[in-house]
Amino acid sequence: MTAQLNARGDVAVLVPAAGAGLRLGPGGPKALRLLAGEPLLVHAIRRVAAAPSVRAIVVAAPASDVQAVRELLAPVAAVTVVPGGAERQESVSLALAAVPPGIDIVLVHDAARALTPPQLIEAVAAAVRAGHPAVIPVLPVVDTIKEVGPGPELEVVLGTVDRAVLRSVQTPQGFRHDVLAAVHAAAADSLTDDAGLVEKAGLPVTCVPGSELALKITRPMDLILAEALLHVS
Repeated sequence: MTAQLNARGDVAVLVPAAGAGLRLGPGGPKALRLLAGEPLLVHAIRRVAAAPSVRAIVVAAPASDVQAVRELLAPVAAVTVVPGGAERQESVSLALAAVPPGIDIVLVHDAARALTPPQLIEAVAAAVRAGHPAVIPVLPVVDTIKEVGPGPELEVVLGTVDRAVLRSVQTPQGFRHDVLAAVHAAAADSLTDDAGLVEKAGLPVTCVPGSELALKITRPMDLILAEALLHVS
């Protein structure tokens, strides 16, 4: 059954899904790899569509797979699918250009974070709605972090970083529509993080608590963990 998006919502979610995902091993585009028998992209869009504030979803798919992705997602939710670019930043820009008029809040979400709960999507959107130009979900860093450098044979430790001030960043990242459009239009460097463009523009980026369910599926081991988490997501 196709999920109906909220026609009165004020949020558009952009999902760049054109990447190859080489670290996940051989196979097709990363977003179309299977998790418990369904593509990662289907899991991700199902959860995005369940967020009450979402009015529009735009997916940037591999250029050769646009029609196939449209057909794949048609039973899941009303989604606009556009050809993506060679780099993530280009895919986000192409998806941003397809956002319907009148939407003031834009979230950028990784298809690889396929189990992200709708509550996190709502929390990010609410923070942008409250007046923050850019919002990212974060988790505390739990491992000890060392700064290292080259040694005679192996790397050597240069110092220990204070993990109390470090955070691991997730998606969706949320932005005022005008802010995201402006930083993409002015971008000179290709970044893998849209909030980084906002930082370079000198605007504040605000943090909200992330979710353990919003893990990024990058390596084969992550698929195993994600399958286990499906039972609690």
